Amino acid sequence: MKSATFNLKLHNNKFSIDDKKKSPINFKAILTLVSSFVIMIGAAFVVYMLQDDFSKFNYDRLNNNFGFLFFSLAAALFAFGVMTFLYDLYLYFKYKPIASVSDEELPTVTVIVPAYNEGKQVWATLKSLAKSDYPKEKLQLLSIDDGSKDDTWQWMKEAKKLLGDQVTIIQQPKNMGKRHALYRGFNMGSGEIFVTVDSDSIVKKDTLRNLVSPIVVDKKCGAVAGNIQVLNNNKALLPKMLNVSFVMSFEFKRSAESSLNSVLCTPGALAAYKASAVFACLPEWIDQKFMGKASDIGEDRALTNMILKQGYSVLFQKNAYAYTNVPEDYIGLYKMFIRWGRSNVRENIAMYKYVFTDFKEGSKFGSRLLFVTQSIKMIMSYPFLLFMMYFIFTHPVLFISSTLLSILVVSTFPVLFYTKRYDLKQALWAYSYSILYTFGLFWITPYSIATAGKSGWLTREIAA
Repeated sequence: MKSATFNLKLHNNKFSIDDKKKSPINFKAILTLVSSFVIMIGAAFVVYMLQDDFSKFNYDRLNNNFGFLFFSLAAALFAFGVMTFLYDLYLYFKYKPIASVSDEELPTVTVIVPAYNEGKQVWATLKSLAKSDYPKEKLQLLSIDDGSKDDTWQWMKEAKKLLGDQVTIIQQPKNMGKRHALYRGFNMGSGEIFVTVDSDSIVKKDTLRNLVSPIVVDKKCGAVAGNIQVLNNNKALLPKMLNVSFVMSFEFKRSAESSLNSVLCTPGALAAYKASAVFACLPEWIDQKFMGKASDIGEDRALTNMILKQGYSVLFQKNAYAYTNVPEDYIGLYKMFIRWGRSNVRENIAMYKYVFTDFKEGSKFGSRLLFVTQSIKMIMSYPFLLFMMYFIFTHPVLFISSTLLSILVVSTFPVLFYTKRYDLKQALWAYSYSILYTFGLFWITPYSIATAGKSGWLTREIAA
């Protein structure tokens, strides 16, 4: 996705736009938040007023075989979800990021920035990397233009003029896909550790040193996921919602996964890999196929999976920040989620082939638990969709009101979590995002499963 470049400053671990204080009041944002609360509180009132109808519905459901079977299954899944959440909460409190090692201990690093139709943003990305508090003699910065159709290559040349020998720029003869751009970077790189950064991301000054330190400290660590937050969250409503979602996905969920030494996906926006682990699976990774077709999506999840398969731990560094642009409209959002969903389906199948074998020394519980949990969520998306459709057609008022009340209750945890980490004002977007996801994006997982064999990046094309 192509976005404009902003002048940024750091404030309370967050990047913000310089002229933020001069920005006019966003009445659309206020209206969206107020509307979200109105419909949730209204739904709570409807549930209260329709208690007799809910009681009758539950009674009728429990007194027929299909209804009782579904209730039993739903109760079991609910209990599983609660136990999983409580365990994640325990793992979150157990998690601690690893502090940066000294300059002397820091390894040589090759940072690879693949770019496609990114425009001026790649220039800002390379500048932020060049300003890193990392020993210059140990840092190799490579940026690869993957046959862009816009002015990306010109901006990369501008970055080269500005940064000189700090950066090497390469242009692919044609668009071959992000995986091939990374592959070229891996083969050109000389570092002991590879770091991948998306070309629409900005990193903090201490990000690189914090990101690679776990690989230095823990010899069993093969890869590290960075902490991704939203860069363009002051531009549109969707990025505001996604910012809270990203904080939950990374700072809560990946913290829990890291405590199990089994983060399932190191994000393309910011990740570090032990070079020896990459080269051990590089031929398999570049030639990966699904249903007979070359895989051109999910390169980050695939590489993580292959490194886990080698028996390495994969960790998360909460103190290694990258800020990345996300879609600002519904079409861009669902395309991004479809791409992620298809990748999850493919890699869960690949993970199934090794996760119950003796693939690593020590405990394999974490990897197996995460695999089972994710698989159950995927498999149950179809029964949930069928029940949802049935409920909507037979009891639309009961369904909508009870669902909105559930969102009000369940989304309170992300609100509290984000508020404690950052601020309440932004945290409230968790409610609006949950409403959008429940009613506007519920179809993503079942659709991704049904179309897992389809390829294509879906985004990053030039607007017509």
